[in-house]
Order: sequence, then structure tokens, then C-alpha cells
Amino acid sequence: MLARIYLPAKTAMQSGKAKTREWVLEFEPASARVSDPLMGWTISTDMNGQVRLMFETREEAVAYAQRHGIAFEVLAPKAHRKIVKAYADNFAFNRKEPWTH
Repeated sequence: MLARIYLPAKTAMQSGKAKTREWVLEFEPASARVSDPLMGWTISTDMNGQVRLMFETREEAVAYAQRHGIAFEVLAPKAHRKIVKAYADNFAFNRKEPWTH
């Protein structure tokens, strides 16, 4: 039962950074998911796959895993580049492509 501790990335569906400041501890799947033949739903026999714990800091998550004897790996967050854009750049004289409708 291996757990991953990571800082989640922001979703692609929004520009805000909600739910990206807390560290997450979740377990890796122990078994593959299977499709239910009657309803077509995806089912799993792994109950730890439903557990997702949130912590304020990485140290709290690591301490929790060590206290409960959970094997874990810490995934370092990737640094993101901020792309500075302005609406006025669409009309700049030094624009690489001509502006058209």
C-alpha cells in the first residue's frame, strides 16, 4: 500500500488557483478497475482508492504517513511559468503577425 504525497496542479478549466495550496495524500490503486457488465459503471475492489487526505504542509502529511506506518513517496511540485499578457499587445506595432479580424 503505497501512498503519494503531492501538491495538486491547478485545473485547466479555471484560471484561479483554488485547491492547490494544500498537500494531498492518496493511495496508489492496488487493483485495476473493472467495467460492470450490466450498468457499464466502473467498479473497483480497492477501498483505499477512495481515501484522499488534505494537509496544510508537506511535513504534516509525511508525519501522518510515518505515524500510521504507510509507505509513501513525495512528489515535488513543478514550478510554473507565468505568461504575462495584455490586451494592448494585440495592437502593438512590433507584433510578429499582422492583426486581422
